[in-house]
Amino acid sequence: MKVLGVERHPIYSKPDIAPGSVIQIIHERNGNRLVSDAIWWLFLNPATLKPNYKYSSFNSRSDKLNSKSAVAYKPYRESRCIIPVSAFVEGLGDKKTYHKISIEGSAIAFGGLYKEYINGDTGESVYSASVITLPPPLPEWQDIHPKSMPLILPFANKEIIDKWLDPNFIDVDQFTDLLEPKIQGTQRITKIAKASKWNDEIEAPFVIRAIAQS
Repeated sequence: MKVLGVERHPIYSKPDIAPGSVIQIIHERNGNRLVSDAIWWLFLNPATLKPNYKYSSFNSRSDKLNSKSAVAYKPYRESRCIIPVSAFVEGLGDKKTYHKISIEGSAIAFGGLYKEYINGDTGESVYSASVITLPPPLPEWQDIHPKSMPLILPFANKEIIDKWLDPNFIDVDQFTDLLEPKIQGTQRITKIAKASKWNDEIEAPFVIRAIAQS
């Protein structure tokens, strides 16, 4: 948060946040970076401002970002955000294998999208958000989550972050390299009992390191 210039904003910590819950996002308005609460489900029911569970929109697939019929098409061009986390959990898909992933010595900046809804009764803004996910990842992740991996932004790269958060920056072709699956930093992988039990480690952690670029 400090690197992104929003260290004075209040932040909170929750050990287990599921889709449909409230998260915090970093976004930009009129040149100012803001931290706002958002519902982790991009497509809300406009009448109730609750997640529209007919459509699974807590994630936004990168291969749909350029499809004009996709919910994520417009937000990808007008309302990108960062979702700050300390760690996250991925399941293998067998309902019994889960891993907690963190980055050694670093927080994590998920690349996300958000939408703004207006509460018809109060006139207040209600935000929703999703995490961009990348296509089937590298071999190192095949036993962690073989279908996808979240977009992790290099938040110390000021040029990239400035463009990502700028709602007036619409040349999304410049983000193409970001949408290629890659290992960011040194990932610390810990097998846990289930998604809701982060501290219930059942195997010693191991690390996956980014490959240095020549």
